Amino acid sequence: MGAGLGEGEGEGAAVEEATGYEVGIVVPKLSRAAAAGGGEDCVARLVRELEGAGLLVERVRGVPAEFIKLAAPMGTLGRAAAEMQMKKLTYIGMELQFEWDQVAAFVRQPDGSLFSWRERYCCFRYLIYGIVNKTNSEITLKFDHKEFHWKQNESLLTRLESEGVVKLVFPLHDEIKRKQLLRNWALNWLDFTWQPIDEIYSYFGTKIATYFAFLGMYTRWLFFPAVFGLATQLIDFGSLQWLVLPAFFIFVISWAVFFLQFWKRKNSALLARWGINCSLSEYKNMGNELGSLGDSLTVEEKKFGDVSAEKRNLQRNEWFGVLLRIRNNAIIVLAIICLQLPFELAYAHLYEITETEVMRYLLTAIYLVAIQYYTRIGGKVSVNLIKYENNQGEESSSASLVYKVFGLYFMQSYIGLFYHASLYRDILALRKVLIQRLIVLENLIENSIPYLKYSYKKYIAVHKKKHEKESPSGKSVRLSTRVEKEYLKPSYTASIGAELEDGLFDDFLELTLQFGMIMMFACAFPLIFCFAALNNATEIRADALKLLVMLKRPVPRAAATIGAWLNIFQFLVVMAICTNCLLLVCLYDAEGNWRIEPGLAAILIMEHALLLIKFGFSHFVPEEPAWVKANRVRYVAQAQTVCSKQLLKSISKLDAKLD
Repeated sequence: MGAGLGEGEGEGAAVEEATGYEVGIVVPKLSRAAAAGGGEDCVARLVRELEGAGLLVERVRGVPAEFIKLAAPMGTLGRAAAEMQMKKLTYIGMELQFEWDQVAAFVRQPDGSLFSWRERYCCFRYLIYGIVNKTNSEITLKFDHKEFHWKQNESLLTRLESEGVVKLVFPLHDEIKRKQLLRNWALNWLDFTWQPIDEIYSYFGTKIATYFAFLGMYTRWLFFPAVFGLATQLIDFGSLQWLVLPAFFIFVISWAVFFLQFWKRKNSALLARWGINCSLSEYKNMGNELGSLGDSLTVEEKKFGDVSAEKRNLQRNEWFGVLLRIRNNAIIVLAIICLQLPFELAYAHLYEITETEVMRYLLTAIYLVAIQYYTRIGGKVSVNLIKYENNQGEESSSASLVYKVFGLYFMQSYIGLFYHASLYRDILALRKVLIQRLIVLENLIENSIPYLKYSYKKYIAVHKKKHEKESPSGKSVRLSTRVEKEYLKPSYTASIGAELEDGLFDDFLELTLQFGMIMMFACAFPLIFCFAALNNATEIRADALKLLVMLKRPVPRAAATIGAWLNIFQFLVVMAICTNCLLLVCLYDAEGNWRIEPGLAAILIMEHALLLIKFGFSHFVPEEPAWVKANRVRYVAQAQTVCSKQLLKSISKLDAKLD
């Protein structure tokens, strides 16, 4: 069954094919007796309403449940985008409200499609959740001998979810594109760092594509310090050996500063290529402001008194939000100092005084179990604290969560390393711990968990089907359709919960912890960059396989940059300057190359020089390419012209009304 393509798409609109089946709805299977009973059940009513909304519908009866697969003609999505008042980038650089009869004015995606994956998914949700009871009375619905009422102006899907009829609404993989990405990306080992970023963006959305673009660039740039670090271990520099580590230290800090600056350039270029208008924030909301200009000018009560009161309310809410964030951050800091710090120091001390390796492994196993439990609790507490903060939007809440959770993991990941480096000055033990933290087997474990979860759910579903009364005895039961296999796969969610973040939270957290590890202890073990480069080369393919094979297709999220994670990377560069200066003092003092007093003085001079380099080099590399800046300047000029004309028209209309 299915709905036909929309007709009369509007003037200038291109006739396009329908999308593939991109959204699935999961409902319980009706027993044959219930299905044969009289009356129309609520699932059949849902299917009819979905078809009436212009969607293409296919019902699939699987082993664990029944599935409703949805596709949409482009005209249906276009009209939904117009009804949603979706903002899209135009060819003059302004984001304007989408109009289906003005399709030619809007920028298309790199693959030629009109809407991005995130925009299409938003349209799908608008259509399916926008099915409401428009009659003048309640409608009685039935499902498996159960009756309930669909109230006036109530969303049908929301009602079915509350009644337990609809179990899940989730994005579906496109098999053709998925297999193409598997072949060209996840299983392509010829170039360890090359990735089809535009195809990833078209399939997964901006946030995931930005993560893989950052991971690929980071991995490529790691080869420079990796080669330098390998040279420090293989080449005998003779009388200049004492200068090798300070030179390596200066190189690494300069490398990190330039890497982050060039990433900003790459990020701005990607956004420009994808048609995401992030740089034009100075007039991004100008359309909304001008749209309400006429009304605001005609209302005399809002001239002075209300404006002053609104200003006071905004200032009060702003500072109240700041105080809430300070309170919550103080709670996290106190928890780290009073609970986590003593626990971490106790483990590091016991590990150092334990003599047998067996006891050390046992101690480490107990520590890992305990600390994972503690950090998970800390993450849940952070999520709950953020709910009481006065954050402006999802992006601000996500940034606050990133800072809080990273503080917990920062203490967990680095306190033992600081302990070995500063208190005991045991460089060999420090190198051993660093190697253990960067073992590539972590990727194998990371991908094994989703596969084990999927295998367990598959076994439960098949086992349950075999014991059903209606199942023919002796007949093998297996999952025969792709949609039911996708349904049983785990979702791409963060370990601290899916309220604010998806699985990229854990992936970025892993990257930042690795970056801090290789930067802050670079002088103690220059070869650490080789281990990091090898780990990341496998991480790219492992994460790609995880998204394409092991997990459901992620729900697309809006994110134009890596957000708060960039601030953490920059913070870790500053921390690396301090920790490596301390390491140089410990190393050279232990080897007797200089006494602590002149050595400390030299290190302090180097520290201040590197801080100047860090903040000075940041201004040498522009944050956006020249062509992006030129386009932005041209777009601003065009936008100012359009807005000026609209403003003059509004003023003229106001004068006409006053006359």
